Amino acid sequence: MITQTLIALFERDLTKLKEELLAYQNEETIWKTEAQIPNSAGNLTLHLIGNLNAFIGAEIGKTGYVRNRPLEFSDKDVPREKMIAALDSTIQVIKNALSTLTEEDYAAEYPLVVFKEKMSTEYFLIHLAVHLGYHLGQVNYHRRLLDRI
Repeated sequence: MITQTLIALFERDLTKLKEELLAYQNEETIWKTEAQIPNSAGNLTLHLIGNLNAFIGAEIGKTGYVRNRPLEFSDKDVPREKMIAALDSTIQVIKNALSTLTEEDYAAEYPLVVFKEKMSTEYFLIHLAVHLGYHLGQVNYHRRLLDRI
């Protein structure tokens, strides 16, 4: 049951992230930062793609994805369509990976120590869904604040 719930939440929020990127009237604004806004919507998007492909794709789905976290925040001017395609791919990676999990897998310890303490796979997957929602809200606010004609 939790598998379908998590898949639905990840797909919902990644689809909403695609909609946010498409809602920018000016594509260059996706990469804009200003004053107290240190991360652009583009860099937040790249961060989420990297985060989910690393922690779900590579660790659970064994996709072989290799993360370059610094590049998620330093890369600039990636075309919107390329990011949208990467989000579509990430949705599929999540569906494939989570579909393999059993109840025992959710209860088991997540294979990496990401924070200071070990945690269950279920706990970490819920954390990742909340993390996605947090950054999705930042992208929405970024767009409404900075995407002016």
